[in-house]
Amino acid sequence: MKPISYFYGLWVILFSLFAYWQFNDPDPEVWVSIYTVAIIFSLFAIRGIFPKLPLTIVVASCVVGAIYFFPGGVGEWVTAELEQKNLTMKTPQMEENRETFGLLTIALVLSPALFRAWKKN
Repeated sequence: MKPISYFYGLWVILFSLFAYWQFNDPDPEVWVSIYTVAIIFSLFAIRGIFPKLPLTIVVASCVVGAIYFFPGGVGEWVTAELEQKNLTMKTPQMEENRETFGLLTIALVLSPALFRAWKKN
């Protein structure tokens, strides 16, 4: 297996866990769907399939969504998360901050696959 297969294999597992943890979210259908899309494209990458247009749309959408939800004070958010010592959602703003970084994670993880898609064509 190629190193990219191991990389995306790990992310299939992680995105699956992220999707599972979304079931107690206020809007699980949205976030489970988003992580499922990330899982599908990770599985494609394991098989060496890099669909350029769909990957471009997914990565661009994640970046736009992350910019939209980006927290005003990252330091304040991290401090609040550390102070509460658990992952329960205390405020809607905390949830939006977490969603921002979920979208950024998907965009960063799928970027190498997108690069390969553009490199092939």
